[in-house]
Amino acid sequence: MKLSKPLFFFSFIFLLTTGNPAGVHASAGYNGSKKNGINGLRPTKLFVFGDSYADTGNNGRSVAFSWKQPYGITFPGKPSGRFSDGRVLTDFIARFLGVKSPIPYKWMKYAPRRLQYGVNFAFGGTGVFDTPFPAPNMNTQIDFLHKLINDSVYTNTDLQSSMALVTLAGNDYATYLIKNGTNEGLSAYISTVVNKLAANMKRLHDLGVKKVSVTSLEPLGCLPRTTVRSSFRQCNDTENMGVALHNSLLQETVARLNSQTADSPYFILDLFSPFITVIKQQKKLKSVEGGRRFETPLKPCCMGVSEEYKCSDVDKKGMKMYTICSDPNAAFFWDHVHPTQAGWRAVYDALKATLHEQVVF
Repeated sequence: MKLSKPLFFFSFIFLLTTGNPAGVHASAGYNGSKKNGINGLRPTKLFVFGDSYADTGNNGRSVAFSWKQPYGITFPGKPSGRFSDGRVLTDFIARFLGVKSPIPYKWMKYAPRRLQYGVNFAFGGTGVFDTPFPAPNMNTQIDFLHKLINDSVYTNTDLQSSMALVTLAGNDYATYLIKNGTNEGLSAYISTVVNKLAANMKRLHDLGVKKVSVTSLEPLGCLPRTTVRSSFRQCNDTENMGVALHNSLLQETVARLNSQTADSPYFILDLFSPFITVIKQQKKLKSVEGGRRFETPLKPCCMGVSEEYKCSDVDKKGMKMYTICSDPNAAFFWDHVHPTQAGWRAVYDALKATLHEQVVF
């Protein structure tokens, strides 16, 4: 099937969050506190729903490359299920709240005391709806929280002092393509995805979660998987135009949700702008980690030795079929789609103004 430009854009999304084609501790630089001196208290629990941009270890070791070397080399020093060399978005949002990164749902029985900080229900490869990757969709992830509430793990008081982080949607569009979706029906499908996303956000608030945040889609046309065609020098504007449609509808929908809810609990964490800012102002911005610039932000730190290999691949003899840059702190992207810890820190720095404005009781 020959793809016209809009649908061609979505053909690259599925690998954004999958394991195959298929916590921040208090440290230097932490400036969060439980209390905002002017406006009030920050949430004390974080519930996370989404894909590999938020997953901290829910995917099975046998299916996700996030459990393979060299993932996790910066933090915690070995693979931990995070799709990065270190910390991911979840960890930095927890840092802002002044709590430990919430424990992955699959591991909570091994550390029940960590439940006081919330739970991470995110699975790499998932979507708002079902995807070909065997990971629970957003609705099922919310079911997991609902069960914990029914089991009295969390009380209404707990939920009233909590925040939800929601980050997913790209895999839904790739699934649409796999199922032979047409260009003519794409706009309507995007509306379906955004509307379902909004319904799930409302469900979280109805369960008692005080604040519900959702991320916009990042500029997928700037991911290394795409920019490799220009030797990591140029984003694909056509692909980013496709992202703009999703983000525009999301903004309208979140505004409508807030107009229907007295306490305006819903807000967007804009991933698109920080990614673009880092890329366009690479000579001006410095990563917080080590004070280094992202000199070539479109080029990943870890990449396969050829097109048939990706970061973490080995041959039949166990030989590494990937290379790693000399300093991950100087790279914005870790692999073909995921930021480094330093990259996420730069994004987090850009999000702090929104967090200060919105995450206050």
